[in-house]
Amino acid sequence: MAPLIILIFSFLIFFSVNKLFFKNKLSVSFQGRSAMAVMLVFTALAHFNQTEYMVAMLPDFIPYKKATVYLTGIIEFLAAIGLFIKKTVKITTYLLILFYLLILPANIIGSIKQVNLGGMDAGAPYLFFRIPLQILFMVWIYYFGIKKMSDHDSANK
Repeated sequence: MAPLIILIFSFLIFFSVNKLFFKNKLSVSFQGRSAMAVMLVFTALAHFNQTEYMVAMLPDFIPYKKATVYLTGIIEFLAAIGLFIKKTVKITTYLLILFYLLILPANIIGSIKQVNLGGMDAGAPYLFFRIPLQILFMVWIYYFGIKKMSDHDSANK
């Protein structure tokens, strides 16, 4: 639930700041990507300060679980940066969509194991929230990283 709140709240902040201080000079794409970047930084930090919970979410067949958790945290930090570099926005967007697909099993395993992190301790009912949330993240980043970015680029030609 926290990532969703961070995503929506940060988008509202960027939207408001754009209206009040930048007189609508920031593109909608930039605002949406910025909100996703803020959320990614917060979720990446969880990989480093709630590592043991994240390790518990991983399938048994994955070796080097702690290193995997740290690596995925680093990936989230790099993705947050990639969303701000015009030349890397598109590839970062596609890689984030793939990333969200790849981490979904960890959320399923976490809910089955009832890991005490982000609502997974509720068990399987948690997935009725988490799976649509993963889909929302994928749609969000596609919309702001590809669709609105293309609209913005077309308008500037």
